[in-house]
Amino acid sequence: MIFAIEEINNSSELLPGIKLGYQIHDSCIAVPVAAHVAFQLSNGQDPMFYQGSNCSQSGVVIAAVGDSGSTPSISISRIFRSFSIPLVSPFATCACLSDKQQHPTFFRTIPSDQFQADGLAKLVKHFGWTWIGAVRSDSDYGNYGMASFLDAALREGICVEYSEPFYRTDPPSKIKRVADMIRRSTATVVVAFAASGDMKVLLEELARDPPPPRQWIGSEGWVTDPHLMSFTFCSGAIGVAIQKAVIPGLRDFLLDLSPIEVAVSSVLTEFWEDAFNCSLTESEKDADLNKRECDGTEDIKRLENPYTETSQLRATNMVYKAVYAIAHAIHNAVCEKTNSTIHCDKNISLEPKQVFSELKKVNFSRNGYHVSFDAKGDPMAFYELVNWQKSESGVIELVTVGYYDASLPTGEQFRINGNLTWLDGGTQVPVSVCSESCPPGTRKVLQKGKPICCYDCISCPEGEISNNTDSPDCFLCHEEFWPNAKKDKCVLKPVEFLSFDEVLGIILVVFSVSGACLAVTAAAIFFHHRTTPMVRANNSELSFLLLFSLTLCFLCSLTFIGAPSEWSCMLRHTAFGITFVLCISCVLGKTIVVLMAFKATLPGSNVMKWFGPLQQRMTVVCLALIQVIICTIWLVVSPPFPMKNLTTYKEKIILECALGSAVGFWAVLGYIGLLAVFCFVLAFLARKLPDNFNEAKLITFSMLIFCAVWITFIPAYVSSPGKFTVAVEIFAILASSFGLILCIFAPKCFIILFQPEKNTKKYLMNKN
Repeated sequence: MIFAIEEINNSSELLPGIKLGYQIHDSCIAVPVAAHVAFQLSNGQDPMFYQGSNCSQSGVVIAAVGDSGSTPSISISRIFRSFSIPLVSPFATCACLSDKQQHPTFFRTIPSDQFQADGLAKLVKHFGWTWIGAVRSDSDYGNYGMASFLDAALREGICVEYSEPFYRTDPPSKIKRVADMIRRSTATVVVAFAASGDMKVLLEELARDPPPPRQWIGSEGWVTDPHLMSFTFCSGAIGVAIQKAVIPGLRDFLLDLSPIEVAVSSVLTEFWEDAFNCSLTESEKDADLNKRECDGTEDIKRLENPYTETSQLRATNMVYKAVYAIAHAIHNAVCEKTNSTIHCDKNISLEPKQVFSELKKVNFSRNGYHVSFDAKGDPMAFYELVNWQKSESGVIELVTVGYYDASLPTGEQFRINGNLTWLDGGTQVPVSVCSESCPPGTRKVLQKGKPICCYDCISCPEGEISNNTDSPDCFLCHEEFWPNAKKDKCVLKPVEFLSFDEVLGIILVVFSVSGACLAVTAAAIFFHHRTTPMVRANNSELSFLLLFSLTLCFLCSLTFIGAPSEWSCMLRHTAFGITFVLCISCVLGKTIVVLMAFKATLPGSNVMKWFGPLQQRMTVVCLALIQVIICTIWLVVSPPFPMKNLTTYKEKIILECALGSAVGFWAVLGYIGLLAVFCFVLAFLARKLPDNFNEAKLITFSMLIFCAVWITFIPAYVSSPGKFTVAVEIFAILASSFGLILCIFAPKCFIILFQPEKNTKKYLMNKN
């Protein structure tokens, strides 16, 4: 501050011809002391303070620089606002001071903690930390700053395990409790919004026992303090810091001290004696006999301590800018520029209110740094991102690794352009989460009574997927898609139908072809032995027609195998219905012939003339024609059609033939069943007719098998899923067809081939 004022007083451009006077008071970071000084400055100074006639005699302070603490600044600001005295703070960052209703005359050259809190929250989010601990100074700086940070963290989806306040004057037991909380916590990252003096007390307590490995995130209040860098367990700490600055001439000014100048000031005397461990005054020498007397050989230029370190000027530059801001406000109030000459009115009675008004409008640059205030009295927010890195010698150094510029658009404000080291000097970003991320295929389920960052990962339900990490919900696949094994992607459902390539299809094809071959073989045997009594006695014409229809029955089962198409769906059901009716019609005709033949043997009966070959053919044709009509109506009104069955199995698509009209399907089956039952009844009535080879018995057995198969088919067909519905239908066709051919034709073929002695008219007519 003194350096800046002397620069201004020696300037020919800023307040030329006018000297600024000043007083420096120590508030001791105590509200009572700060309030006392504020009242003293507001009430005016004792006239005896002024020496000579060069100073204004108003006695009223027109502006003040300070305080560095937020809490004292709040008290001073509330006192000054009644007198419109502007207060420009270089280091009070509490966001509460931006409230112009409460603090209308407050300005500052350091950004508000609101920006710092936002920057810290974005920093935490940037590295993927969602589970953190938080400690803060139990002061306006810490409490308001942490409140702003917690709000920003909530917006970023960050959860806070604990938030503990402490103060340097707290009892050791309370400091220990906060330290134990940090040790016990599961959060690896700790955000500390604290003043340097408070952090020193906490870190000392943590250092007593083996300190826990924690990644510290620091506010500007402590993260640049070189005294705290002796705590090596904080290596890797990251934080936001006030922009580093260079103030030309300051180092020379600080080093331009002689023992004579030092002896005049009690403050400089204390500093000198402490830095060189010598005594300038007799009282100090008498108090400490071990101290030598300062002999004038002490060279401050050789001194290496924070006083002479001017390469890391941060808060210092804020003081420098605050003084210049006030000087520019005074300049604008009392000076005018005419042509190229600046004229300042030295006799004007300057009021604090005028300086206050001009401070709102200041806009200048100094040493490359811009100074202006917004409507809240805050400057443009710009922070450096700093990292505590261990050098090769093991000493912690402060390294700038990026910046946070609140004036840039969202998404561009935060930049890291340097290599960072982490806790314990590691190069890998530490992990600090309450729960590990839920991978795709799972969803987050919050743990009861815990923050939103604590959750369990639950696998997606059947038929649902999640394709994002930490997905809160799973969503259904489209009806023709199904989740893959990981449930992170929907894939096309496999299409299933009874194909010629699978084992079941091959088995059914073999049986179908075998049955057709069996029918053709029987027909060949009958044709070869067509003149024999066995063939002639069994109505050879109907037998050949029956064998032909059985061949079609066996072969029509092949239409049920393979991918359904529009034509195959219509063909399979109609071919099946018509061929089976043709088959049953032939059996029915043979049964009627047997009955009529024995009726014809009765005296006076000529019934066979009503059931000759022509009538038999007409009966078969008429019965089959009825089924053809039923099938035609079915195909015209609502034919079967191929469809994708998505309901039987959720994980696959069944290609099948929809019935179209269920009435048509059951009408076809019902008609077949009606003929079969009628045939069975007639054959059953004729089963005991006297004959060495009674065909009615064979037809009875065949119809019994036929009816049994189709009665059991109905519940099996209704309850079978997917392609097994088709398999059941094929099985019923094959089983009933095999029943007919084996019961009716196998015994005859056996006699024809292996017992030719029985293939005689005498044997057939023998009633014994």
